[in-house]
Amino acid sequence: MIVRIMGEGQVKVADSHFPELNKLDDELLAEMENGDEAGFRRTLGALLDAVRRLGEPLPDEALEPSELILPGDGATLDEVREMLSGDGLIPG
Repeated sequence: MIVRIMGEGQVKVADSHFPELNKLDDELLAEMENGDEAGFRRTLGALLDAVRRLGEPLPDEALEPSELILPGDGATLDEVREMLSGDGLIPG
C-alpha cells in the first residue's frame, strides 16, 4: 500500500505490517477521544516512525496514487480529527 505522510512524501508499506499500524491507530483514536494531548503526540510519533521504519520510501519524482494519507509530525489534535474516518486514520 502506498502511504503519504503529509509534508514528507510517499512510502510503500507491505500489507503484512498493517496489524502493527492498526494497533497504533486504535491507540491514537482512543487518546483523541479522551482528549489526551500528550498520549496523542506520543502515539502519532510512534505511528509515523513505524511507517517510516517498515516502509520503503518512494523517490520524490514518483507520482503514485496514495491509498492512505497520514498527518505529519506537527499536526494538531483538531487537524487529525478532521482527517478521521469511523475506523481512525487507517481503515480496517
